[in-house]
Amino acid sequence: MRKKAMTSSANDGEFETSTTTSVRPWLTPDAHRSLVRERADLMRTENASGSDDPDSIVQNRHRRARIRQIDVILRDAVVGEDPPDDGIAEPGMVLTVQYDDINTAETFLLGSRDETEQDNLEVCSPDSPLGRALAGAKPGEQRTYRVPNGATVRVTLIEAAPYGRFQRLAL
Repeated sequence: MRKKAMTSSANDGEFETSTTTSVRPWLTPDAHRSLVRERADLMRTENASGSDDPDSIVQNRHRRARIRQIDVILRDAVVGEDPPDDGIAEPGMVLTVQYDDINTAETFLLGSRDETEQDNLEVCSPDSPLGRALAGAKPGEQRTYRVPNGATVRVTLIEAAPYGRFQRLAL
């Protein structure tokens, strides 16, 4: 889902239109089923434990936090809906990129890290530095982002295709 944002400059009265992205988690149907199963398993485990042991209390807190995290993902998720086949990088697209310092291309799904690995396809979160840098990119566009050690990496988007099309071609 893309939204237009209007900003104005106080000095010259000009308006600048920019595109911002409201990112909802994008899940394959398999990833959605996996999260539903994980949540059910966590709920069963939580209901079965009733110990006052300090380790058990900490484990229950972690379990409840994961249940809340899954609930947020499932509540807001877009499940299996392919984005438009317009070549623009956004969640649900399989991206092929090339880094300036590497001669080979890399392909990955821009989506939730909770994806399953059934396609042998790497997953890049839209919230990661690379995912944020590529959001809205068109084929041929170069983007830069900072990695944790502070270095700047330049990446070029080669192709962006909806996951469903990629999946059909992989069969």
